Amino acid sequence: MAEQQPGRGADLDQNHFCCSVCLDLLKEPVTIPCGHSYCKSCIDGCWDEEDKKGQYSCPQCRETFNPRPVLRRNNMLAEVVEKLKRSSTQQAPPSAAVACAGPADVTCDFCSGTRPNKATMSCLMCLASYCPEHLEPHYSVPVLKKHQLVLATIPLQEKMCSKHNKLMEVYCQTDKKCICYLCVLDEHKGHRTVSAAAERAKEQKQLTVSQKKAQKRFQEREKDLNELLQALKDFKNCSQPAEESCDKIFEELISSIKKRHILVKQLIKDREQTAVAHAEKLQLQLEEEIAKLKRKVTELEQLSETDDHVHFIQTFQSLAAACESPDLPPGPVLYPKSSMLKTVTDCMSKLRDNIESLLKDTWPRISATVSTIDIVLPPVPKTREEFLRYCRPLTLDENTVSQYFSISEENRRVTSEYYMQHGYGSAYYNHHYYNQYPVIMQVLCKEGLSERCYWEVSWSGLSWCVAVSYKDSSRTNDSEFGNDNKSWSLACSPYGCTFRYNKKSTTVSGSQSNRIGVYLDFKAGTLSFYDISDISDISGAMTLLHKEHTTFTQPLYPGLELKDDGSQSSDEYFAEVVKLW
Repeated sequence: MAEQQPGRGADLDQNHFCCSVCLDLLKEPVTIPCGHSYCKSCIDGCWDEEDKKGQYSCPQCRETFNPRPVLRRNNMLAEVVEKLKRSSTQQAPPSAAVACAGPADVTCDFCSGTRPNKATMSCLMCLASYCPEHLEPHYSVPVLKKHQLVLATIPLQEKMCSKHNKLMEVYCQTDKKCICYLCVLDEHKGHRTVSAAAERAKEQKQLTVSQKKAQKRFQEREKDLNELLQALKDFKNCSQPAEESCDKIFEELISSIKKRHILVKQLIKDREQTAVAHAEKLQLQLEEEIAKLKRKVTELEQLSETDDHVHFIQTFQSLAAACESPDLPPGPVLYPKSSMLKTVTDCMSKLRDNIESLLKDTWPRISATVSTIDIVLPPVPKTREEFLRYCRPLTLDENTVSQYFSISEENRRVTSEYYMQHGYGSAYYNHHYYNQYPVIMQVLCKEGLSERCYWEVSWSGLSWCVAVSYKDSSRTNDSEFGNDNKSWSLACSPYGCTFRYNKKSTTVSGSQSNRIGVYLDFKAGTLSFYDISDISDISGAMTLLHKEHTTFTQPLYPGLELKDDGSQSSDEYFAEVVKLW
């Protein structure tokens, strides 16, 4: 059984016996009260840095200790690590012992020949790197056993001070660089310096935090990638049926038009056959009557030349009888002045114009609907800070301002001056007068919006309206925002908030606010209004008042409106597009 111990040691994973500070095999291992083990020099260096705080913590689990624990050598762990070193050296696979160093590997300093072996460990005492074959003395020679070995990840020259050719074991916190102990006495004299192990322990904590953040970000991004791939798959799966559905609808339309085409041609042909048959019948009747009349004319001419009076009288009475056909119209035959070609062409031209007009009116909505379809959209903002990323400069358009508005504050504020221009006497009179004849004052912004955009409006007064509208809206200055299907508005007054669109009003829950945030996602077809109660908290959440889902077909222009119902006082009332940019 004793002979099998080395073999068992070789099966152990060296990573389980590495110090989490220096990442090398434990050297003079000690175990602290929480159960974690470190090199004595490593944990001493960490705790030396924490002497000022008077509280000492484990670099791994962050458990704190006070007073500073007394460190004692863990003999059992030290023996296991020592046996692990010997067994790993003795049972190293032949391929590892003779592995030649590649371009990116650290080469063994003791291998002769043109192809040196790959170094696996570096000695910080000997300042040399060793392959498994030349490393064996460090595990068997008592003096060499005390040397500090590290994994040969980079050439030792990169760990050496270029000025003093000494190992860099000190970290200068002032200049943020690794230095040797002679540099501390030279150009870095008076600087804040700590051991490299202590700085490593400090940054190890930051590394742990960074690892957690990176891991969390990795998981989030991996989830995003999976969702994107799924969305892409779903998008492709939906695109083909959509195309097939469009093909089917257009084929049905084309088929219907072709059927109507055949039907019109058949109607024309049937009408032609009926008219031709009727005309041919009338032609025969006219030809027969013409022949009879021709004979009668001849007989009357002959009768007019006879000298026999009795014969004349007897013959004339029979010839005087009418010979007209009873089926023919008594008067002349009339033909329509307009031809069938022109009549039918006019009807078909009108049908064509109607269809083209319908396509012209419908196409923008179809085009806008298709253009808003995307595989994935950016996440919807949740905090004011996120909304502010979509703010952009807005200015009021002087060409759209009401005559009772005055513009100021870099064309961002409108002030109502109607009351001051029309002081009609008592408040009672004004109240009843305005109820019958309310004055609506409006203004639009110059900028048309067709992407994501966020803006805020503040006001002083009793009732104001925040809106968006198409530029070609059929509204007049006497028509409120939201009174057609081309504008959307949110009106706020002491009685509450109301959303209005296409003459339909929806009561919105929420208290009166003097500041409203408007978020437009043109492609997604959403328009949202938010109550901004605390402008000092830029990262705070906002209260959603109303969210409208639709399809926008034209750029939208922000607008402001005041409906003066006589309840205002003589004070100044204004609304302002807040400068967020």
